[in-house]
Parts: sequence; C-alpha cells; structure tokens
Amino acid sequence: MTAGPGGPVWGAASADLNATLLEWPAGQGPAEHVNEERDVLYVVLAGSAALTVDGDARELRAGEATIVDKGARRALVAGSDGVRYLTAHVRRGGLELKRF
Repeated sequence: MTAGPGGPVWGAASADLNATLLEWPAGQGPAEHVNEERDVLYVVLAGSAALTVDGDARELRAGEATIVDKGARRALVAGSDGVRYLTAHVRRGGLELKRF
C-alpha cells in the first residue's frame, strides 16, 4: 500500500454508478464529512481501517464491507498496515449552475 499521502488511485463511472479505489497509509484517511446525497458501499481489499459513523467506531478488515447511509457523519482512519478499499455509490448528476 501507499507510503505517500494517500487518497484515490483509480476511479470509474457508468451511467448509474461511481466506483473509487483508495489507499491510505497507517493513521491517515479522508477528513470527517457527511454525504447528504448518496448511500456509500465500502469494501476493504487490504489492510484495515477504523470507520466511524455518527460517533460509532467499527474496525473493518480485508474482505469486510459495509454501507454508510446518506446523511451520516463519517471518518475513516487506516490501521497499522494502511488500507486499500473500494467505494461505490449511485452516480451523482452533473454540476448544475443556478442563477441567483
């Protein structure tokens, strides 16, 4: 797994689905955030991570998966060997510009 800063290493999209492969070194991960629009599937492929959803921490190891509901506050921190995981969700629509 990556020894660098971490983040997305691959991504693909179809008309209906977005998928992203991410890698994070030990102790690193994406900043806490809320996805208001989509449920997200997390599948750990290698290593482990602590996934905290609305304050409830859960350890995910290689071969384990979970779905995080839209609107939930989430944070992920890679375990001692880092983590490689796949996320998938219904594709977001294109950027819409609105007039004020």
